Amino acid sequence: MSQLNKLLESIITRANVNLREFADVGPHIRELVPFEHFSCFYAFYALTLHHPLHFKFRESCLSGTYFLGKCDVQRSIIYKSDIRGDELKRKGDVFDIEGMKIKVYSDEFIAIRDSYLLKTLVHNYSHDPENLEKFAIRNTVALHWSNIHGSPVEGCLLEPFATVDFTSAHNCVFGAHSYVQVGELSHTYVKPGRVWIRSEGSFEFDYQFPQEVLDRFVHYEPGSCPSGIMMDYVEDRKEDFIPVYSTVNQSVSIPVPRGASLSPYAVVKGETNIDENVLVCQRAYLAEASLGHGANAQENCYIVHSRLEGYNVTAHGGKIIHAHCESNCFVGFNAFVHGTPEHPLQIGKGCIVMPHTIIDAVEPLAIPPGTLVWGYIQNAEDLKRHSVSLSRLRDFSGEADFGTMRFSGSGRAFVDAFSNRIRHILEANGAYYDPATGQGAGHAQKNNDMAYNIVQPYPAGDKQGLYPTLEISPAREDIFGDDD
Repeated sequence: MSQLNKLLESIITRANVNLREFADVGPHIRELVPFEHFSCFYAFYALTLHHPLHFKFRESCLSGTYFLGKCDVQRSIIYKSDIRGDELKRKGDVFDIEGMKIKVYSDEFIAIRDSYLLKTLVHNYSHDPENLEKFAIRNTVALHWSNIHGSPVEGCLLEPFATVDFTSAHNCVFGAHSYVQVGELSHTYVKPGRVWIRSEGSFEFDYQFPQEVLDRFVHYEPGSCPSGIMMDYVEDRKEDFIPVYSTVNQSVSIPVPRGASLSPYAVVKGETNIDENVLVCQRAYLAEASLGHGANAQENCYIVHSRLEGYNVTAHGGKIIHAHCESNCFVGFNAFVHGTPEHPLQIGKGCIVMPHTIIDAVEPLAIPPGTLVWGYIQNAEDLKRHSVSLSRLRDFSGEADFGTMRFSGSGRAFVDAFSNRIRHILEANGAYYDPATGQGAGHAQKNNDMAYNIVQPYPAGDKQGLYPTLEISPAREDIFGDDD
């Protein structure tokens, strides 16, 4: 196992060079690597006809993850992660940025190097116009349940439950339970619990969770596992995944209607059902759940004792418990929407629950249709201070405090941006698929043609816990460009 230790120290050194003005990543990760686990697990990668194959593993440690689409991995520890390449740009595609049409000259690929990703999702729908052909994640440390979504990051640290979304980030630190979607950041420290969305020259949404709320729900000290209500919720259910990952299982436990897909690596419990064109991704958790036509549960989502009507989106890490979501609702990244049998939640049609929102109901709550919700909510009074109707926000222009949230710019642009993104998610996931014509096929339909292939690590010796290099495509010496 000595080479695994050397690999970890090498990653720490590389990351520290980038983050030397902010942090030493060593204390964050040295005690969090369960070395004894690596030799016990198998890694797996997904294979379909719809995604180009381009895998290379060099001195990598992979455990329980899957790769889909083109990828190149060098000297990386990747633990229980998802590296999705299902929306990589293809040669000949035309990318629109501020009205400029930019042609993609070669297939886009994901390049991960010297990175340590723990229980982390990487989704690749990149909006970086300067690097259309390469989605880079270099010298990056991403901790428990953080999300890297559409964001080529380099030299960054993501603390637990942080999300970097559609943001090209260079040498930044993102505090626990922070959410950032600002286009581009460099040499920036984002405080824990900050929810920050900005479109330059158009709008800015800014909210800061109180420290006492973070201490209860996502508490983190470097060198220790995160704690708090959100972490406890996940930890209490982790054993339900053991049977799912104990075998190379290609079967599912409930009927799957046409146009829908249910990952064999999702947990399904109790009286659960899904409708046509539903997408349930790997590591999703469904218990006593009902998902209506075109709804989805993305990776690391928990839908428990809840009903989602048609065309609902539950983004990566979202948790919905004892709730009824009417049609066309969006529940964002790492949101914690928690009702109880005594205090159920009703979320009206067309609502947007912002990423990282925490709803912990102590009384029955009903969110009116067409409402934007954020922050920390326990009762009706909190809901008044942490919500605004989408119609009111659409008509707003200027700068103002909406309760505890600071907004500036065009409300119409903000609402339209979210609406367009939700529509894109539904289209990409195949929610509008028409089996009669074959039009609108997306992930839900294409995932049904997926096979899983395993890679096992060295069981003993100096290389114990490391996975052998696996090269599936011809070598590309220029894979990292001139700055490699």
